[in-house]
Amino acid sequence: MKQLKHITIAFVLFLLADIALGQGIVFYLHGRIVEVQGIHAVDTINGYGAYEYTKILSIFRENGFKVISKVRKINTRPVSYAQHVVHQIDSLLKKGTNPGDITVIGASKGALIAMLTSSMLKNKKLNFVFMAACNPYSFKQFPKLKFYGNILSIFEESDRIGRTCSGFKTRSGKTISHFKEIELHTGLRHGFLFKPLPQWVLPALKWARKDYS
Repeated sequence: MKQLKHITIAFVLFLLADIALGQGIVFYLHGRIVEVQGIHAVDTINGYGAYEYTKILSIFRENGFKVISKVRKINTRPVSYAQHVVHQIDSLLKKGTNPGDITVIGASKGALIAMLTSSMLKNKKLNFVFMAACNPYSFKQFPKLKFYGNILSIFEESDRIGRTCSGFKTRSGKTISHFKEIELHTGLRHGFLFKPLPQWVLPALKWARKDYS
């Protein structure tokens, strides 16, 4: 636990040094706290600490990706924002961007938006990384939501908000091209997604580079 808290951005970059630079576009959709507090958001209620939004974006840029990310307005409706992301991706596809070079990474509320984006686009070649948004509530709230594309699910064992996406996987069936799920054991609860930890950054980078193993 103490070791994880002292992981620095330099250490993360060191871990990434042996991976060839990737090419492509990453959409990063942040958690709700950034809507409320902005890019310097800090969780003092649950003890999650600072949401290192700019550092997370920097990791993907420094690994060769063009990053598209914007701080959403407070109380943004997930369906409405997903429609906005769908429009952005459709524009890229119409300009000739290979769908396999596009990855949508969502954290918490951002992951719910990413899940809705996947369901709306219905493109089996796009890449998605969902972190901490699958739970019985989201499963029941969106009964028609299905995953399309290459899906990487990441959740933390100690987190009571984001759980396994296995129910959505079963519901989606053949609309998923590739599926992988990783259960982390950092002990950081929902706060694991507040920092660019190698435990989730490395798998996300591999997925964005179309390494689905």
